[in-house]
Amino acid sequence: MARILIVDDEPGLRETLAMFLAREGHDARAVGSVAEARGLLAEFPVDAVLADIVMPDEDGLALLRHARERHPTVQVVMVTGEPSVDSAAEALRQGAFDYLTKPVRREVMTRVVDRAVQVKRLRDENLRLDVELRRHHAELETLVAARTRELVAAHDELEGAYRTLKIALEGTVAAMARLTESRDPYTAGHQRRVAALAVAIADDLRLDPDTREAIALAAVIHDIGKVAVPAEILAKPTQLTPTERLLIEQHVVVGRDILSPVAFPWPIADIVHQHHERLDGKGYPQRLSADAIRPEARVLAVADVVEAISSHRPYRPALGLDVALAEIEGKAGAVYDAEVVGACVRLFRERGFRLE
Repeated sequence: MARILIVDDEPGLRETLAMFLAREGHDARAVGSVAEARGLLAEFPVDAVLADIVMPDEDGLALLRHARERHPTVQVVMVTGEPSVDSAAEALRQGAFDYLTKPVRREVMTRVVDRAVQVKRLRDENLRLDVELRRHHAELETLVAARTRELVAAHDELEGAYRTLKIALEGTVAAMARLTESRDPYTAGHQRRVAALAVAIADDLRLDPDTREAIALAAVIHDIGKVAVPAEILAKPTQLTPTERLLIEQHVVVGRDILSPVAFPWPIADIVHQHHERLDGKGYPQRLSADAIRPEARVLAVADVVEAISSHRPYRPALGLDVALAEIEGKAGAVYDAEVVGACVRLFRERGFRLE
């Protein structure tokens, strides 16, 4: 059943139309003026309107404009006499659903009204769905905003925890470095200088921040394993015997064992363990070669060699930077990583880097 409003100034015609529609099962109301129609539209939920175009006071086009403005889903069918076909065409341009010509044939009116009612209900459903979609969209925006705030808060909390952990970790590493240097006064500052050079090389090579951080921390404690080497060997003013050399070489294994239990976010223990490995497989302790050596350890190896040759040792005076650079340049690609060597040489010869 549909709700139909008939607007016509001819009482006989409007009552006849209402009777026809009632027989089709519709709830039909009939009024004689546009003013009455406006009032009924405000109170009565109408699906379709049949409105005569020509009426004494206001015409059907005025009612059409009112319906479009106040009741946009209601479908308005204009009823016109033959001389007013032009007016019907104008009504269609203004948004009328269709028009009927007088005399109105029952079967034509029924067909047009049924279609108008279907369109009205489809538009009502579309409107309902649109409102529902907007409501869901607003709810979703609210949920997304709330979740975003939660994620931002969690991120800030994690960042704070990470900063705290990083400070604690750096403090632990610094304490380890001081412990190493306290047992070997001749290499005091060696780890710090190696770290400064290794980081500068990493920057020159534009390594990612994570790799750079790993190199920096590993370099600061790369000789931590020397805590297990007797002090008299570390400070021996003459060349080491083969047995003493083997003890010294064990410092990378001890260093790995000391650092392995520490939950670093980087492979610090492996980097320390490999920093005396060489590309030709003649390093120690595992005799690794080429790509088997971690890239961080390759950077650390070059920085360690340059600092060691340049600085004073118990068994010899400092040999100087030129000798150190000649050593790594002469063995670039065979013993030391060629790209790392190139970066190290650039730092000293082109960019004014100095070992403090």
